[in-house]
Amino acid sequence: MPEKEKKSEENNDPQFSIQKIYIKDISFETTNTPEDFKTEWKPVVDMHITNEATPLGDDLFDVVLSATLTVKIDDRDIYLVEIDQAGIFLIKNVPEDVLGRMLATSCANILFPFAREAVSDIVTRGGFPQLLLTPVNFDALYDQQKKQASEQAAKNTTH
Repeated sequence: MPEKEKKSEENNDPQFSIQKIYIKDISFETTNTPEDFKTEWKPVVDMHITNEATPLGDDLFDVVLSATLTVKIDDRDIYLVEIDQAGIFLIKNVPEDVLGRMLATSCANILFPFAREAVSDIVTRGGFPQLLLTPVNFDALYDQQKKQASEQAAKNTTH
């Protein structure tokens, strides 16, 4: 195969790489310290997580994994942690349907450990026992969201 043909084929190969990982926003709020330090430590953790991707041009995407954690004891808020863990990813020569899944799952899987570490660190610095976030199955979440969206679309077309 001529050298020129080889180069153009190589340029069409799918590409995926991390360009930068960063914290876009982080917040830690305690509502009743130091009194809460005296409370028997049997917390209930409520976690909400979302993921958003923004195209930056030149096959670059800014992906933000947002997590909000509310920690309660006996229905009383002890602390709140909010984090927007972000990353810039190069994703090139990938079909549109695969691109959506990659942004929602592959990128989120890369960002989650960084968010987990930052949350654990800020909670510990706040004087509370370490909080380790439970792993999240982003593939299952993506499939669930797609299913809900198609069910909603089906409902909308039948009305």
